[in-house]
Amino acid sequence: MDIIARDTRQLGAAIRRRRREQNLTQGALGERMTARQATVSKLEKGEPATQLQVLMKALAALDLELIVRPRTTSSAKELEGLF
Repeated sequence: MDIIARDTRQLGAAIRRRRREQNLTQGALGERMTARQATVSKLEKGEPATQLQVLMKALAALDLELIVRPRTTSSAKELEGLF
């Protein structure tokens, strides 16, 4: 299933959802990506200071990939229901 995220909060929610689907704690995900639990927490909250490298490590640890494509015409309100 594709997940659409247009901001850091939505991307963080998608990562949290996938982590929970895999029955991982934030600490366990952190271990997989050689990061602290606090780093995973900040990523899931969508904190804007998160480094791109941290995001890429989290995606790899969760067996996810990032696809960049033109935006859909769905409104932000319609996408909110996905999170």
